[in-house]
Amino acid sequence: MRVAVLSDIHGHLPALEAVLAEVDAAGVDAIVLNGDLADGPLPAQVIDRLAELGERTIWVGGNGDRWLAAAFDGTFQPTGSPADAWMTWGAGQLSQAHRDRLAGLPLTVTVDVDGLGPVAFCHATARDDNEIILVDSPVQHYRDAFAGLREQVVVIGHSHMPFERLADRRRVINPGSVGMPYGHLGAAWALLGPDVVLRRASYDVDAAARTLAASTMPGIEEFIAENVRAVPSDADALAVFTQVARDQAGQRPAPS
Repeated sequence: MRVAVLSDIHGHLPALEAVLAEVDAAGVDAIVLNGDLADGPLPAQVIDRLAELGERTIWVGGNGDRWLAAAFDGTFQPTGSPADAWMTWGAGQLSQAHRDRLAGLPLTVTVDVDGLGPVAFCHATARDDNEIILVDSPVQHYRDAFAGLREQVVVIGHSHMPFERLADRRRVINPGSVGMPYGHLGAAWALLGPDVVLRRASYDVDAAARTLAASTMPGIEEFIAENVRAVPSDADALAVFTQVARDQAGQRPAPS
Protein backbone atom coordinates (compact mmCIF):
# COMPACT_ATOMS: atom_id res chain seq x y z
CA MET A 1 0.00 0.00 0.00
CA ARG A 2 1.42 3.37 -1.08
CA VAL A 3 -0.52 6.40 0.12
CA ALA A 4 -0.76 10.05 -0.90
CA VAL A 5 -1.70 12.45 1.89
CA LEU A 6 -3.51 15.69 1.06
CA SER A 7 -4.24 18.01 3.96
CA ASP A 8 -5.64 21.51 4.35
CA ILE A 9 -6.92 21.99 0.80
CA HIS A 10 -9.14 24.82 2.03
CA GLY A 11 -11.32 25.00 -1.06
CA HIS A 12 -8.35 25.79 -3.34
CA LEU A 13 -9.31 23.84 -6.46
CA PRO A 14 -6.35 24.83 -8.71
CA ALA A 15 -3.84 23.71 -6.06
CA LEU A 16 -5.78 20.47 -5.61
CA GLU A 17 -5.68 19.74 -9.34
CA ALA A 18 -1.91 20.30 -9.39
CA VAL A 19 -1.42 17.79 -6.59
CA LEU A 20 -3.79 15.24 -8.13
CA ALA A 21 -1.76 15.29 -11.35
CA GLU A 22 1.33 14.30 -9.37
CA VAL A 23 -0.62 11.73 -7.35
CA ASP A 24 -1.84 10.07 -10.54
CA ALA A 25 1.72 9.95 -11.88
CA ALA A 26 2.92 8.37 -8.63
CA GLY A 27 0.46 5.49 -8.98
CA VAL A 28 -0.66 5.37 -5.35
CA ASP A 29 -3.08 2.83 -3.95
CA ALA A 30 -4.97 5.24 -1.68
CA ILE A 31 -5.38 8.94 -1.03
CA VAL A 32 -5.89 10.13 2.54
CA LEU A 33 -7.70 13.48 2.75
CA ASN A 34 -6.48 14.71 6.10
CA GLY A 35 -8.97 17.41 7.01
CA ASP A 36 -9.85 21.06 6.35
CA LEU A 37 -10.84 20.18 2.83
CA ALA A 38 -13.49 22.65 1.76
CA ASP A 39 -13.48 25.85 3.83
CA GLY A 40 -12.17 28.32 1.29
CA PRO A 41 -13.01 29.87 -2.09
CA LEU A 42 -14.57 26.88 -3.91
CA PRO A 43 -16.00 24.57 -1.24
CA ALA A 44 -18.63 22.67 -3.21
CA GLN A 45 -16.37 22.25 -6.23
CA VAL A 46 -13.58 20.79 -4.12
CA ILE A 47 -15.89 18.33 -2.35
CA ASP A 48 -17.29 17.23 -5.72
CA ARG A 49 -13.81 16.81 -7.18
CA LEU A 50 -12.67 14.72 -4.22
CA ALA A 51 -15.81 12.60 -4.43
CA GLU A 52 -14.93 11.83 -8.07
CA LEU A 53 -11.78 10.05 -6.86
CA GLY A 54 -13.96 7.22 -5.64
CA GLU A 55 -13.19 4.38 -3.29
CA ARG A 56 -9.44 4.90 -3.14
CA THR A 57 -9.98 8.02 -1.02
CA ILE A 58 -10.01 7.91 2.79
CA TRP A 59 -11.58 10.99 4.36
CA VAL A 60 -10.55 12.42 7.74
CA GLY A 61 -12.32 15.32 9.46
CA GLY A 62 -10.75 18.63 10.37
CA ASN A 63 -12.00 21.54 12.42
CA GLY A 64 -12.87 23.47 9.26
CA ASP A 65 -15.03 20.63 7.96
CA ARG A 66 -16.81 20.38 11.29
CA TRP A 67 -17.36 24.15 11.41
CA LEU A 68 -18.73 24.24 7.85
CA ALA A 69 -21.28 21.54 8.72
CA ALA A 70 -22.22 23.45 11.87
CA ALA A 71 -22.63 26.66 9.88
CA PHE A 72 -24.94 24.80 7.49
CA ASP A 73 -26.97 23.71 10.52
CA GLY A 74 -26.96 27.21 12.02
CA THR A 75 -25.03 26.07 15.10
CA PHE A 76 -21.54 27.41 14.32
CA GLN A 77 -19.99 29.29 17.24
CA PRO A 78 -17.75 32.11 15.92
CA THR A 79 -14.11 31.84 16.94
CA GLY A 80 -13.21 35.50 16.49
CA SER A 81 -11.03 34.68 13.47
CA PRO A 82 -11.42 36.42 10.08
CA ALA A 83 -12.12 32.93 8.74
CA ASP A 84 -15.48 32.95 10.55
CA ALA A 85 -16.95 34.76 7.54
CA TRP A 86 -15.77 31.91 5.33
CA MET A 87 -17.87 29.46 7.31
CA THR A 88 -21.12 31.37 7.00
CA TRP A 89 -20.52 32.06 3.32
CA GLY A 90 -19.19 28.57 2.58
CA ALA A 91 -22.17 26.85 4.20
CA GLY A 92 -24.38 28.72 1.77
CA GLN A 93 -22.52 27.13 -1.14
CA LEU A 94 -23.11 23.56 0.05
CA SER A 95 -25.88 21.09 -0.59
CA GLN A 96 -27.32 18.81 2.05
CA ALA A 97 -25.20 15.99 0.63
CA HIS A 98 -22.05 18.09 0.99
CA ARG A 99 -22.95 18.90 4.58
CA ASP A 100 -23.67 15.27 5.43
CA ARG A 101 -20.33 14.14 4.03
CA LEU A 102 -18.41 16.70 6.09
CA ALA A 103 -20.41 16.07 9.26
CA GLY A 104 -19.72 12.34 9.14
CA LEU A 105 -15.94 12.42 8.87
CA PRO A 106 -13.91 10.52 11.50
CA LEU A 107 -11.35 12.10 13.83
CA THR A 108 -8.74 9.42 13.09
CA VAL A 109 -8.20 6.53 10.67
CA THR A 110 -5.49 3.88 10.48
CA VAL A 111 -3.97 2.52 7.26
CA ASP A 112 -1.27 -0.12 6.80
CA VAL A 113 1.43 1.45 4.63
CA ASP A 114 4.31 -0.39 2.96
CA GLY A 115 7.50 0.03 4.94
CA LEU A 116 5.80 1.95 7.75
CA GLY A 117 3.24 -0.46 9.14
CA PRO A 118 0.04 0.84 10.76
CA VAL A 119 -0.14 4.61 10.31
CA ALA A 120 -2.66 6.78 12.15
CA PHE A 121 -4.02 9.85 10.37
CA CYS A 122 -5.65 12.78 12.15
CA HIS A 123 -6.04 16.40 11.20
CA ALA A 124 -4.61 17.99 14.35
CA THR A 125 -4.18 15.49 17.19
CA ALA A 126 -5.80 12.23 18.21
CA ARG A 127 -7.93 13.97 20.83
CA ASP A 128 -8.90 17.30 19.20
CA ASP A 129 -9.32 18.36 15.56
CA ASN A 130 -8.33 21.94 16.42
CA GLU A 131 -5.32 21.37 18.70
CA ILE A 132 -2.12 23.09 17.63
CA ILE A 133 0.99 20.90 17.74
CA LEU A 134 4.16 22.11 16.04
CA VAL A 135 7.54 20.84 14.94
CA ASP A 136 9.11 22.36 18.06
CA SER A 137 6.35 21.51 20.54
CA PRO A 138 7.60 19.83 23.75
CA VAL A 139 7.83 16.05 23.75
CA GLN A 140 5.34 15.92 26.62
CA HIS A 141 2.78 17.68 24.42
CA TYR A 142 3.23 14.92 21.84
CA ARG A 143 2.91 12.23 24.50
CA ASP A 144 -0.35 13.70 25.78
CA ALA A 145 -1.85 14.51 22.38
CA PHE A 146 -1.38 10.98 21.02
CA ALA A 147 -1.61 8.99 24.25
CA GLY A 148 -4.63 7.08 23.01
CA LEU A 149 -2.90 5.76 19.88
CA ARG A 150 -0.98 2.50 19.59
CA GLU A 151 0.44 3.42 16.18
CA GLN A 152 4.06 4.57 16.20
CA VAL A 153 3.67 6.58 12.99
CA VAL A 154 1.17 9.45 12.92
CA VAL A 155 0.33 11.85 10.10
CA ILE A 156 -1.21 15.19 11.02
CA GLY A 157 -1.97 18.55 9.36
CA HIS A 158 -3.56 21.75 10.65
CA SER A 159 -0.44 23.94 10.99
CA HIS A 160 0.09 24.16 7.19
CA MET A 161 3.87 23.60 7.55
CA PRO A 162 5.56 20.38 6.39
CA PHE A 163 7.81 18.57 8.84
CA GLU A 164 8.87 15.20 10.18
CA ARG A 165 10.15 14.52 13.69
CA LEU A 166 10.50 11.88 16.37
CA ALA A 167 8.79 12.42 19.70
CA ASP A 168 9.53 9.73 22.26
CA ARG A 169 9.95 7.09 19.51
CA ARG A 170 6.77 8.09 17.71
CA ARG A 171 7.32 9.31 14.14
CA VAL A 172 5.12 12.31 13.37
CA ILE A 173 4.70 13.63 9.82
CA ASN A 174 2.96 16.76 8.58
CA PRO A 175 2.62 16.99 4.78
CA GLY A 176 1.90 20.72 4.89
CA SER A 177 -1.03 22.38 3.16
CA VAL A 178 -2.32 21.93 -0.37
CA GLY A 179 -4.23 25.20 -0.47
CA MET A 180 -2.75 27.52 2.17
CA PRO A 181 0.96 26.75 2.57
CA TYR A 182 3.17 28.62 5.01
CA GLY A 183 6.83 29.21 4.27
CA HIS A 184 6.84 28.14 0.60
CA LEU A 185 4.95 28.54 -2.66
CA GLY A 186 3.28 25.55 -4.29
CA ALA A 187 0.87 22.89 -3.05
CA ALA A 188 2.33 20.57 -0.40
CA TRP A 189 1.51 16.88 -0.03
CA ALA A 190 3.23 13.67 1.09
CA LEU A 191 3.91 10.28 -0.46
CA LEU A 192 4.10 7.39 2.01
CA GLY A 193 5.45 3.91 1.31
CA PRO A 194 7.99 2.53 1.65
CA ASP A 195 9.63 5.87 2.54
CA VAL A 196 8.22 9.25 3.55
CA VAL A 197 8.61 11.90 0.84
CA LEU A 198 7.38 15.44 1.37
CA ARG A 199 6.34 16.79 -2.02
CA ARG A 200 5.43 20.16 -3.47
CA ALA A 201 3.39 20.65 -6.66
CA SER A 202 3.79 23.86 -8.64
CA TYR A 203 0.99 25.39 -10.68
CA ASP A 204 0.25 28.42 -12.87
CA VAL A 205 -0.24 31.22 -10.36
CA ASP A 206 -1.97 33.59 -12.77
CA ALA A 207 -4.41 30.93 -13.96
CA ALA A 208 -5.14 29.91 -10.38
CA ALA A 209 -5.76 33.53 -9.39
CA ARG A 210 -8.25 33.93 -12.24
CA THR A 211 -10.11 30.76 -11.24
CA LEU A 212 -10.32 31.74 -7.58
CA ALA A 213 -11.28 35.34 -8.37
CA ALA A 214 -14.64 34.04 -9.63
CA SER A 215 -15.47 33.10 -6.03
CA THR A 216 -17.68 35.44 -4.02
CA MET A 217 -16.05 34.41 -0.74
CA PRO A 218 -15.49 37.37 1.62
CA GLY A 219 -11.85 38.42 1.41
CA ILE A 220 -11.11 36.53 -1.81
CA GLU A 221 -8.63 39.19 -2.93
CA GLU A 222 -6.65 38.73 0.30
CA PHE A 223 -6.81 34.95 -0.05
CA ILE A 224 -5.27 35.16 -3.51
CA ALA A 225 -2.62 37.67 -2.45
CA GLU A 226 -1.60 35.72 0.67
CA ASN A 227 -1.96 32.10 -0.48
CA VAL A 228 -1.36 32.09 -4.23
CA ARG A 229 0.86 34.99 -5.23
CA ALA A 230 2.75 35.00 -1.91
CA VAL A 231 2.62 33.04 1.33
CA PRO A 232 3.14 33.82 5.02
CA SER A 233 6.54 33.15 6.54
CA ASP A 234 6.83 29.90 8.45
CA ALA A 235 8.65 31.81 11.21
CA ASP A 236 5.75 34.23 11.55
CA ALA A 237 3.24 31.37 11.53
CA LEU A 238 5.19 29.49 14.19
CA ALA A 239 5.22 32.55 16.43
CA VAL A 240 1.45 32.94 16.14
CA PHE A 241 0.68 29.24 16.54
CA THR A 242 3.02 28.87 19.51
CA GLN A 243 0.94 31.42 21.39
CA VAL A 244 -2.27 29.68 20.33
CA ALA A 245 -0.88 26.36 21.58
CA ARG A 246 -0.04 27.97 24.94
CA ASP A 247 -3.55 29.39 25.18
CA GLN A 248 -5.08 26.02 24.37
CA ALA A 249 -2.91 24.30 26.96
CA GLY A 250 -4.12 26.76 29.59
CA GLN A 251 -7.74 25.95 28.76
CA ARG A 252 -7.31 22.17 28.74
CA PRO A 253 -8.24 20.26 31.92
CA ALA A 254 -5.27 18.83 33.81
CA PRO A 255 -4.83 15.05 33.43
CA SER A 256 -6.61 13.13 36.19
